[in-house]
Amino acid sequence: MDIDALRSFIAFVDTGSFTRAARQTFRTQSAISMQMKKLEEETGQSLFVRKGRNLALTDDGQLLVSYARRILAMHDEALAELKKQEQLPPLIIGCPDDYAQSILPDIVELILTSQPEQSIRIHCDCSAELRKKLDLCEIDMAILTRSPEKEEGYLLRNDTGVWAWGGDDTLLTRERLPLILYEPDCQFHSTAIDGLERQGRAYQLIASSASATAIKSLVLKHKGITAMARSSAENELMTITHTDLPPLPAVDVVLALSTAPHQAFGSARMAGICSQYHKNWLLSCSESELACSA
Repeated sequence: MDIDALRSFIAFVDTGSFTRAARQTFRTQSAISMQMKKLEEETGQSLFVRKGRNLALTDDGQLLVSYARRILAMHDEALAELKKQEQLPPLIIGCPDDYAQSILPDIVELILTSQPEQSIRIHCDCSAELRKKLDLCEIDMAILTRSPEKEEGYLLRNDTGVWAWGGDDTLLTRERLPLILYEPDCQFHSTAIDGLERQGRAYQLIASSASATAIKSLVLKHKGITAMARSSAENELMTITHTDLPPLPAVDVVLALSTAPHQAFGSARMAGICSQYHKNWLLSCSESELACSA
């Protein structure tokens, strides 16, 4: 099977969109459609089924995903080994500001353990902007927040949203609840606002920002409360647990790769790095639970 066609297929699986798959592979949507038709002809099976206005994978399509990922992983690994002696370009990693302290350092450590001489560039931005840069192949990979039902990227850790503050009880008794949130494209922003409106609770959006540092600084100065991932609030903010504030969603933190992978860090190597990170995270969670019960 054609490697480029398999890349387009996996791009559709990861993004759920032929539009984004076309952007990531620098092809038109009609070219993507032709590639998918060719894959169906080669396999002799229907890979897609229409559900309402969207396309989904058939059972045969789901089966091909596993094989396609392994074929691409072996292809990328072979190229990486053959080019190992070349001068490697910098590895460009995208990371939202809120994961720059909690997740990024461990990912970088695992990458450098795998390839000690590799230079790295970090590009901080929100998940929505990082997805655009992945589509344009401007970055090699990105740490992103996804909904648990999505298949994008390689799982790093599970997380959940929490309400957090600097500990000023008077904030919760104000006529309008003061909020300091991430930008509107953040899941926690939209869920928090929607939940408060459903409750009929008045609120005031004091500030919004893509910067976790800016949000935490304002919250610690008691300018408002915020909604963010538990891992982002840890060690700096206090979690609000005793109120009737609306629930916030569970999320997965993943590492997504560009469809034009870095020559030393293709899907096989990064899948291994992400798997190791996930195992380390699960171990740290178990150790924390044992410490709390001791």
